[in-house]
Amino acid sequence: MWINEKRKAPVADFLGWVLFVSLFAQVIMFILEPASVSYAETGKPTIAYILYAAIGMLFTTPAPVISLFIVLRKEEHITVKEYLRRFFYTPQKAKTILITGMFCICALVFAIFCGEPNGKPLYMMPLGFIIMLPFVGFAEETGWRGFLQPALEKRFPFPVATSIVAVIWCVWHFPIWLQPTSNHYGDSMIGFSITIFVWAFVAAAIYKATKSVLACAVYHSFINSIGAIYDWNTLFDAYPKSNASLLYFGTIFILAVIIWYREDKHDR
Repeated sequence: MWINEKRKAPVADFLGWVLFVSLFAQVIMFILEPASVSYAETGKPTIAYILYAAIGMLFTTPAPVISLFIVLRKEEHITVKEYLRRFFYTPQKAKTILITGMFCICALVFAIFCGEPNGKPLYMMPLGFIIMLPFVGFAEETGWRGFLQPALEKRFPFPVATSIVAVIWCVWHFPIWLQPTSNHYGDSMIGFSITIFVWAFVAAAIYKATKSVLACAVYHSFINSIGAIYDWNTLFDAYPKSNASLLYFGTIFILAVIIWYREDKHDR
């Protein structure tokens, strides 16, 4: 997303805006949380709940994409059209499909054999993916993998840069543990943190190999859409729960490191 190779990417500026947008939206979310609790109990939407849901969808999760656009608008006077063009840019389509598809299949196989179906019809997964792609994949991956990851890799070795992104990505999620109606409320924070750490390496490897933010967004959205038909929290956030989960996370982590190493060697 940052294409000016002659200048250092404004990482501090980006993170500052992420902090500002996230805190601003999150404070409002906390104030309106009782409306969400009421909706969960009664099923009756109120104006306060609609506002709560709108802020979450339009500002809380999309904080990275909003922040990056502000930064690029300031630095490059970027247009929305150019911003979207960079997001969709996929130079090696066959390779992108192969690598992204491989990691998606790994997650789906893990869910099929180890997950607990939640009773929802199967079509909810593709429907969930369609919804997740703009409101989660595009909303987050433009900032984390499209900008922050490659910017940090210019300053630090891959394991260090990816670990920094993982920590920021994880801490950014922490407010949801304070929201009773969040799907992570009461979950293992340690399990979630380990999951985020591994997936940060996977997403970084996908971007390194494909140079496609869209590919990272597809993977992120696909992972989340599994929760439409399986109990997402017990499947992923309970890690390390079983030998199967250790095998899954260990395998994709090793694959991610190998892919990154091969691509880095090729680029030199």
